Amino acid sequence: MKSSPGARSWMAAGVRHELLTRALPALRHEMAAPVSVIRMGVLLLKRQLASGAEAPPDAAAMAERVALIEDQVAALATGVRSLRDWELATHDDGITRSALVAQCTTLMRVAFELNGIGLRLGEGLASVEGEPRFPAAAALRYMALGALGHLHDSVPNLGEIRVEAEGSDGLRFVASHGAAEPVEPIAGAHRAPRALAIDAIALQALADGLGCAVAVEGESVRFGLGTAMDPVLTEPGRAPG
Repeated sequence: MKSSPGARSWMAAGVRHELLTRALPALRHEMAAPVSVIRMGVLLLKRQLASGAEAPPDAAAMAERVALIEDQVAALATGVRSLRDWELATHDDGITRSALVAQCTTLMRVAFELNGIGLRLGEGLASVEGEPRFPAAAALRYMALGALGHLHDSVPNLGEIRVEAEGSDGLRFVASHGAAEPVEPIAGAHRAPRALAIDAIALQALADGLGCAVAVEGESVRFGLGTAMDPVLTEPGRAPG
């Protein structure tokens, strides 16, 4: 029995949810870091004010700490606003290929390396002035994370994933095997349970939902950045249009 459009939409949404869940630890860390600095700055200000009865407060030092707190509040606000970048319904200004790769590899690098999996960037992925931007940044971000997640979950004894530029508007993710003896994952490091693994069917469902053309070729994945489009989000059980 063929799946309905609503069922396919739910499947694509489930894959996106799994990818966001995997990226959340890095996102949480980015937003927690400014909070720690803010708390320390406030504590130092309180101590300085409390000692004001014995000696006049150092105005320059207080101003410096206030400026530091203001900077961290701005960083925290930027992090919170960046959560909107994961919403497919939000129109964005697009993204460059180098920025896309940098963002996605940064989000997943720690989780991968804790499992002994390296991430390496090929030539042509450095940021350059005047680099073209591709629309639908949120969709492309999910696709890049989906390609990484698929190789992470599907390739046995994975040692490294190399991200390569393909043509002027494509990306190719190539897996290579590690040492003969698999690396023992560090306790608590993320490896997807079998039931939630992003297999080829799940990756294809993600691509279909995002309007992308993806090719899974053995232990590599490639897709074009110029093919992503704003998806038509439908209610379960209802076809688009």
